[in-house]
Amino acid sequence: MSTWRMPIEGHEQERLWLAWPTSGYTLGDTEAEVEEARSTWAAVANAASEHEAVTVVVNPGDEAVASRYLSAQIDQLSAPLDDAWMRDIGPSFVIGDDGVLGAVNYRFNGWGGQDWASWEHDQHIGRIVAEAAGAELINSDMTNEGGGIQVDGTGRVVITKTVQLDPGRNPGWTREQVEAELLRTIGADSALWLPRGLTRDHDTFGTRGHSDILAAFTTPEVLLMHRQDATSHPDHLIAKTNREVADEYRSNTSGRFEIIDLPAPEALRDDEGFVDYSYINHVVINGAVLACAFDDPADDRALATLREVYPGREVIGIDARPLFARGGGIHCITQQQPKVAAR
Repeated sequence: MSTWRMPIEGHEQERLWLAWPTSGYTLGDTEAEVEEARSTWAAVANAASEHEAVTVVVNPGDEAVASRYLSAQIDQLSAPLDDAWMRDIGPSFVIGDDGVLGAVNYRFNGWGGQDWASWEHDQHIGRIVAEAAGAELINSDMTNEGGGIQVDGTGRVVITKTVQLDPGRNPGWTREQVEAELLRTIGADSALWLPRGLTRDHDTFGTRGHSDILAAFTTPEVLLMHRQDATSHPDHLIAKTNREVADEYRSNTSGRFEIIDLPAPEALRDDEGFVDYSYINHVVINGAVLACAFDDPADDRALATLREVYPGREVIGIDARPLFARGGGIHCITQQQPKVAAR
């Protein structure tokens, strides 16, 4: 029986997975919104395809329209979809101590059973993608999403109390139960529990606090953390508290890693209220980093920091405002499949 571990995102990858927006608020109601969604998802997929293999899961009937936007070198896999957040509906890939590729299939219930969400089809995507990838399926009784776990590849994981202990996801579960299941499924033996996620991420179309907008290990020695410098923004205190908790965790566990703050963009609001724009929500692929950009004065500084912490990788900024307006970012719509050694 394999012992599984989820590698750090910068581990060499076999391919990147996405899902194609097909309906609902993610796709949009107007022609302009539909065009914006399709163009943004395609921009991420097409940029990734210049560096590694990419597969996009497409709802049956959408193959032709997806082909108009996607590069010809991108593979398509037809499967019924409700939504297009592959990080959350897809499997979390792991590698066994015997070198076997595994795929953790957590329960998915629409980010805690939110009344606007549907998951009739999305709850099966983890299994479907795992089978297509030729991975060993690892089923879990815990409700969880890939956006709610950030790992360093050595056993550390960043999670939030508002996600894994969410009564809409795992009613009655304790921290000990969550940690035991994360140890079994992704090999996490040390958990950094952040108190909560950003303000907007707790609004209507949010996840209730995913960690992939808060912190990211670039290596086991470096943890990036979101910082909001504007004291008028409610995330200023949230990010400050999260940083203090991370500092305490590092001290209590004798963790040998540096914490680097990645300040938020200068933009504070959009038409809906305070934004949760974050440069943390990037995805690392072979030879590159696909980074969120916001047409903001802080973009250049943030991308420069990413170049420093990911030496040797091309950092590609992609306008992520259409994604954040729909409840996520670049990391949220992608899921990496690590490469395993040939057997």
